[in-house]
Amino acid sequence: QVHLVESGGGLVQPGGSLRLSCATSGIIFSNYAMGWYRQAPGKQRELVASIFSSASTNYAASVKGRFTISRDNAKNTVYLQMNSLKPDDTAVYYCNRFPNGWPNWGQGTQVTVSS
Repeated sequence: QVHLVESGGGLVQPGGSLRLSCATSGIIFSNYAMGWYRQAPGKQRELVASIFSSASTNYAASVKGRFTISRDNAKNTVYLQMNSLKPDDTAVYYCNRFPNGWPNWGQGTQVTVSS
């Protein structure tokens, strides 16, 4: 059974940076495309970025040029480097398989962008 553990969130001022990590277990990580998703209060969960086994990437228009997704197959971990953060980036961030997530999501990591 897949196990997803997100970390690295926190409180940051507008314009700041954070690096999120998602450690996975119970799967052959290198076989799967992965995504970072986020859910803001009162909103639906949305896809932020995705990375394929080939390491090709795609980004939501709202984060393109500011966020970078990467993966380390040796560590079974996917990362999200977030720069130039805005208050609208405030949300709980999750990782999961892309495009069809596994049913058991992790606990997520809270990112709050505020002055």
